[in-house]
Amino acid sequence: MIEQYIASWLVPVLWILIVSYAVFTIVLLCLWYFLPVHTKTETNRDTFITVVIPVRNEQENILNLLQDLEKQSFPFKQFEVLVMDDGSTDDTATLVNNFSQHSAAAIRLVTLPDTPTTSPKKRAIETAVSQAKGKLIVTTDGDCRVQAGWLGAIAHCYQTTNAKLISGPVTFTAETSFTDHLQTVEFSSLIGSGASAIAAGFPSMCNGANMAYEKSAFTAVNGYEGVRHIASGDDEFLMHKISAHYPGQVTFLKSSEAVVSTQAHKQWSLFFKQRKRWASKWKHYQSKTPLILALYVFSCNLALIVSLILWLAGTLPGSSFLALLLIKCAPEWLFLGTILHFLRKTVSIFFIPVTQIFYSFYVCFFGLVAQKPEYEWKGRKLV
Repeated sequence: MIEQYIASWLVPVLWILIVSYAVFTIVLLCLWYFLPVHTKTETNRDTFITVVIPVRNEQENILNLLQDLEKQSFPFKQFEVLVMDDGSTDDTATLVNNFSQHSAAAIRLVTLPDTPTTSPKKRAIETAVSQAKGKLIVTTDGDCRVQAGWLGAIAHCYQTTNAKLISGPVTFTAETSFTDHLQTVEFSSLIGSGASAIAAGFPSMCNGANMAYEKSAFTAVNGYEGVRHIASGDDEFLMHKISAHYPGQVTFLKSSEAVVSTQAHKQWSLFFKQRKRWASKWKHYQSKTPLILALYVFSCNLALIVSLILWLAGTLPGSSFLALLLIKCAPEWLFLGTILHFLRKTVSIFFIPVTQIFYSFYVCFFGLVAQKPEYEWKGRKLV
């Protein structure tokens, strides 16, 4: 009797959630498809850019990024680079200083004060913005790689859209292992979902590894005032504030030249810490839209797990479970495959089914563990 009672109300709810999620995924695909592709045709000679790179112990990576910036097709006289060193204990500062002395680009190391803070990255960016000469602030990370047309693509997008904030695409460098491909697929879902949400007029997700905004817009929303105490979210919280202050003036840069690459995690402990950081942000969202979306995605993935449990318990027929699984996974495959093709990660498309096996558990797991606020970043415990 109890099982019949559960099935009578729970199973219809599962169907509603999963079918709605399939429709939601198809809508994301359509929004992505109709996003305009930005093809750089000329350089905006009126735009001076300040590239901000917050770093801590990046001696293994920072020179690769600085060399990439030296290869920009965007004129050197139109951009500067501020490397914000936050207490590195390795040779990061020495490498940056030595490189800057012989570089054609204007590269400057800024040493941040060695004082406690709940959000070191926000402090680094706020300090950089206060010193920036650029009208447009562009942020990336010390372990990233950028293409020669990166700054040119951003400048052209800014020129043609007059956006106050531009979110750019991010992916991983060349995959060398099974887990690298899984991370590439999972990460593509975040990039694609964020881009589609921006296209719909409801900015929710972006990535600080490839992001640009007007210095005046940063000042107009008082930077990170109100969210400075939250360790994570230097990118999304700022986007939400700018979007609220300047409705309709946030855009996504859909350009192959603008794709920034970073390294996939080789240690699962680092992956866990990063995703826990990211997941911890949702409960602090001041805008209701990202919060509702986060809860909705959590609920839909939980619905698939519950349907699996009901099938294993004999309450849900196997045919019904397979139908729910197909309804959820087929649109995901199409959406993720489209994003991966844009990112030039076609090999990773074959790993989508494997990712889908774990994804619902992954979403629910991090949604729950993020409720414990303490986590680590670059060897520091943050709350």
